[in-house]
Amino acid sequence: MSQTRTASTTYTTTDIENVVRRVRADLAMIADSTGAWTPQEAADYAHDIEALAKAGYLAWVDVTLLQYGAELKAVRFDVDTDAGALTTSRPGGVLWPRVTDAELRIVISYTNTYTSAAREAMRSKLKIGWTKSYADTTHSGLNSSGSRNYVSSTYGMQRKDWAA
Repeated sequence: MSQTRTASTTYTTTDIENVVRRVRADLAMIADSTGAWTPQEAADYAHDIEALAKAGYLAWVDVTLLQYGAELKAVRFDVDTDAGALTTSRPGGVLWPRVTDAELRIVISYTNTYTSAAREAMRSKLKIGWTKSYADTTHSGLNSSGSRNYVSSTYGMQRKDWAA
């Protein structure tokens, strides 16, 4: 005798909003502690992250603190559409340092479904004029410094942190 079982992953736009709310809080804290973004810049990035996530086009987001071109800290949020087994965490953690000549770099990656037509359809919904990036986001000069999960239903973002 054999049995077959099927599982499906379901989440709503409300689940995406719940997860992005935590990412938004992280971006606001990073902006505030480093002084490298204004609160409005952080809010604009979070807006676009949510719009792309709701449309199913967001694969990951990477934020890096640079000083004179050298990486000091980084965080990456990987989208997980089957995150039901993960436990959610609170946003925040160690504050990022405020250094002279600080620069925050944000890089986003899209899913394969983000075609030219999709880009054109999303253009008016985004606040940032995103351009192609060739930045190295492997953070090979930094050490892994923890992780968190932001989850609602089966939608989540796995946050990975690096520090010097």
